[in-house]
Amino acid sequence: MTDKKTLVLVDGSSYLYRAFHAMPDLRAVPGDPTSPATGAIRGMINMMQALRKEVVADYAVCVFDASGPTFRDALYTEYKATRSPMPDDLRSQIEPIHQVVDLLGWKVVAVPGVEADDVIATLANAAAAQGMEVIVSSGDKDLSQLVNEHITIIDTMSGKRRDVAGVTAEFGVPPALMVDYQALVGDTVDNVPGVTKVGPKTAAKWLEEYGSLDNLIANADAIKGVAGNNLREAIASGQLALSRQLVTMKTDCALADYIPGLPAFDDITLDAPDNEGLLPFYEKYGFKGLAAAIKGASAPAATAPTVAMPGQSGDLFADHSASTVAEEAQHRTVVYDTILNWADFDQWLERLHKAPLTAIDTETDSLDEMRAQIVGISFSVQPGEAAYIPLRHEGPDAPAQLPLDEVLARLKPWLEDPKHPKLGQHIKYDRHVFANHGIEVQGYAHDTMLQSYVLEVHKPHNLTSLAERHTGRKGISYEDLCGKGAHQIPFAQVPVDKAAAYSCEDSDQTLDVHNALWPLLQADDKLRFIYELEIASSEALYRIERNGVLIDAPTLAAQSHELGQRILQLETEAYEIAGQRFNLSSPKQLGEIFFDKLGMPVIKKTATGARSTDEEVLEKLAEDYPLPAKLLEHRSLVKLKGTYTDKLAQLALPRTGRVHTHYAQAVAVTGRLSSNDPNLQNIPIRTPEGRRVREAFVAPAGRVIASADYSQIELRIMAHLSGDHSLLHAFHAGLDVHRATAAEVFGVEVDQVTSEQRRYAKVINFGLIYGMSSFGLAKNLGIETKAAAAYIDKYFQRYPGVKQYMDDTKAAAKSMGYVETVFGRRLYLPEINSPNGPRRAGAERAAINAPMQGTAADLIKLAMVAVQKELDAHKPDIKMIMQVHDELVFELPEGDVDWLKSHIPRLMAEVAALKVPLLAEVGVGPNWDKAH
Repeated sequence: MTDKKTLVLVDGSSYLYRAFHAMPDLRAVPGDPTSPATGAIRGMINMMQALRKEVVADYAVCVFDASGPTFRDALYTEYKATRSPMPDDLRSQIEPIHQVVDLLGWKVVAVPGVEADDVIATLANAAAAQGMEVIVSSGDKDLSQLVNEHITIIDTMSGKRRDVAGVTAEFGVPPALMVDYQALVGDTVDNVPGVTKVGPKTAAKWLEEYGSLDNLIANADAIKGVAGNNLREAIASGQLALSRQLVTMKTDCALADYIPGLPAFDDITLDAPDNEGLLPFYEKYGFKGLAAAIKGASAPAATAPTVAMPGQSGDLFADHSASTVAEEAQHRTVVYDTILNWADFDQWLERLHKAPLTAIDTETDSLDEMRAQIVGISFSVQPGEAAYIPLRHEGPDAPAQLPLDEVLARLKPWLEDPKHPKLGQHIKYDRHVFANHGIEVQGYAHDTMLQSYVLEVHKPHNLTSLAERHTGRKGISYEDLCGKGAHQIPFAQVPVDKAAAYSCEDSDQTLDVHNALWPLLQADDKLRFIYELEIASSEALYRIERNGVLIDAPTLAAQSHELGQRILQLETEAYEIAGQRFNLSSPKQLGEIFFDKLGMPVIKKTATGARSTDEEVLEKLAEDYPLPAKLLEHRSLVKLKGTYTDKLAQLALPRTGRVHTHYAQAVAVTGRLSSNDPNLQNIPIRTPEGRRVREAFVAPAGRVIASADYSQIELRIMAHLSGDHSLLHAFHAGLDVHRATAAEVFGVEVDQVTSEQRRYAKVINFGLIYGMSSFGLAKNLGIETKAAAAYIDKYFQRYPGVKQYMDDTKAAAKSMGYVETVFGRRLYLPEINSPNGPRRAGAERAAINAPMQGTAADLIKLAMVAVQKELDAHKPDIKMIMQVHDELVFELPEGDVDWLKSHIPRLMAEVAALKVPLLAEVGVGPNWDKAH
């Protein structure tokens, strides 16, 4: 046991810049670019809280640079002259950052005339002299000169630790020589001159050979070559002496006015956070989650008695504001029941029948919705009241439970009655779980996950986050209950009392979150429409997932065998070209063969300075060298085999012989669906081998596969949004839009457009939708950047409406902080007003593209819902089995092909009235590939 004290010194100036550049462009009023910036403040809070958890400290100081010049500016007027001025958005956040760091319990210090590094050096040396352990938290390498057996530098963002060994390994010199090293190398960031043309390797070599800068200077005449001349010139001119002064940190700063009592450190103990001060601060700057966490911590503890309550329920559709719901939730005593007998069950069943809305949550034995079996069910019909029915808990202490089959039989009429509105968090999963037990739930009116997805697409949508964000409630986590990793137990082994508290809380919180979010959706007609579309899409997707698609395992096995043979052949060919065997997946070995043995040019380097052999480099080198081309083909085939031909049959559900993908609704900010286990949207179809995978998606005997695909949907949406006369004409006249574009750009008649010109026009059409620059277009077409820029200029001359749309959309995005689809889905762009140029440019590209991608996502969802309704009414034997991008895939009896070809394209075209006609095309075949 040791009583050695620890001092933590935070380089606040380093922290605040990193916080500013790491965080999005947050505002006190979200979406309002005129509102004060808060991103750096939020990032600073995150970093200080993380550091506090990571490092135990007795004393702590956060040191910032003070405004105004320092002694180094007097020494050298060009010191830091090349630095860009502090962005205004960061400057405005400095004072509140100082304030919040102080409220978080840290001593805040900023000393005029010196830099934060000097204050840190003074404090670190003083503490180390008293035998303390000193930890400096900074990403600044210059502080490495302070390191010794008592002082260590840590970088919490990168995980890097600079102790004596770490500094020596990183720079090639020990910490004691870091001032000498820095003086020689100089610093381009701070504009410290150093010795011309002397880099890290030369500096480390000289210091290793001569032992110190003074010895090096004494032996400068012995240094040969240009570097020696530059060294002698730097010595003679005084430049080297100046550099040494500039990089040497002061260790004797006068700090008595800032930290009374030094050399004692009693004034800088790390204090507990000042929650009374933090709460109004968080509320002022819009940090609702942080404010809610403080309120939650001070709320009275909830109790969970197991006594049944009277069957009383309030109006859950009342117009609660989010703040009212949060206030009520935090100060409520909850009543959670555990149902272990029929009398309690009947009482709760009666409450379910009378309730205007019931939140349901299932506890299961699997996350795979097609395999999951129920372990227990919870319900909540009124805020603060819920019940749990344990059904399959096991273990020596598990109580006698009601029989699963009988409970489900008694619940089934209520569950399948659409007149009883139901609520859930991710209702599609629970639909599957009940269906696994033969129950087709009807009446799901609301899903809190989808409510959040529509209202706040850029935030997390899990129940834990929603409850904390909107009600201030922090609940029991699944890991708290079941453990983690290899030690995690099945839910069935969780003690019933703990399982009841957890499951009841989930249903209760779901009801609370709904009461906070639903009024917000009701108040906005466009968002309510999108939400209702998501609810309807959830039901259609449940049907698609349930249907699944039949997989032909022998076809996949044959493809895997062929791919395996081709992979082996490619390896042999690669060895022959290289003249040796090597590991095709080893970047180090590839670098040696490419650049050392075969003399290929180095295209780019990795962050660590290694010669890159990533895919982009391989594609560039493949233009001139055969080996990279072989490796690209090898990588694509290995991925295709491992991801699809080997695994698809394994993913098929044994009882159906089909794969049942999972469609995630609440992921993509544009509204697009994502598909996983298996991912049906990423099957590579640009290669013959990739396209062949779709041959294994088949129909059973007597049935066929049909594919209905929107034609050029995003270009049609661009025509609608821009209102450009030429684009509108092309689609209304039924022209080939790429050929029409080529005619406009190249100034020829439509019937004179060559295939190469059409290809160029197609790249231009789609490239501009995705915000492609002239550089990107040039790279894509293999032409000069100047020629690509000329094509873009010509395009905008011929399609001025498109240019106007792009300009107007960027301006609107900057004003509102978001863009909208045709139907009103909001697509937030937190970086649209960022001072960071590349981030802002990326947000501007997204502002142009997102309304098109988002509108396309809305259209396919509208089509999916309309088509499923039509099938249910007229052709229940036709099954929708996949939704992939802008395509719906069906399995149907051969006799229904004509009906589908007639009705489905019409339905898909009629789901919305745009300024151009929508067109859907249908293909039919024995498998998915042949249906295209």
